[in-house]
Order: sequence, then structure tokens, then C-alpha cells
Amino acid sequence: MKQFSIGTALVVGVILGATGAMRSQQSAAGTQRIVQFENDDVKVWKSIVVPNAPLTMHRHEHGRVIIPLRGGTMKIVEQTGGSEAHVWETGKAYWLPRNAPNTMHADVNAGDQAIEVMVVELKKDK
Repeated sequence: MKQFSIGTALVVGVILGATGAMRSQQSAAGTQRIVQFENDDVKVWKSIVVPNAPLTMHRHEHGRVIIPLRGGTMKIVEQTGGSEAHVWETGKAYWLPRNAPNTMHADVNAGDQAIEVMVVELKKDK
């Protein structure tokens, strides 16, 4: 019985290790959004935005705090064609208000290294 348990543990360990390796490769390969925490008041996610792999058009219904884990210059491109550049320094916090009604934008990494940010979005407006 112990051999079966050890064998099972080894198989599970190999599967988990392979899954972790695949996730790491996906992170290195492209832009992604990874949910960290969510409740009725707040949603937290980590975004990794690599050069030449912008986020698709989207919008934010609530204000949010951006905390760069790996900073850089993010170009925010509006659906109307306008854009603005945000320079985010690693370890600093930035406030971004909710988007105006009926607008969308895409986030484009304007640099040559991945930008990694934690986003804390407030679900309730005052």
C-alpha cells in the first residue's frame, strides 16, 4: 500500500511540475491576465503585457490602482484612434479612473521588455 501511495505521489508531482512549466512558458510567450483575488468589493489581477502583443479592446467600469512589478511605457490606444503614453515605474502606485461611458481602449507595451503590473480594481463607486 505504501508503494502505491509513493507512486501516486510521484505521478501527481510530475503532473503538477509539468503544469507549472507550461504556465511559465505561456507567461514568457505572450500577454496574459491572471486573476489573483476577487470579492464583492475588489478584483485583483496581474497583467503581463509583452511587446507586440497588445491587450484587446476593453473597458473598465471602475477606478483602479496599477502597481508595476516590472515597469515600462504603456500606450493606451482609444477606439477613436487617440492615444496617451503612461510611464510606470517599478514599485510605484498609479490611479486610473473608470473609463468614460461607451469607450474602449487597448493597452500596448511601447517598450522592448515585458511590463508586469498588479491591478486592484474597486467594484463599488462612492
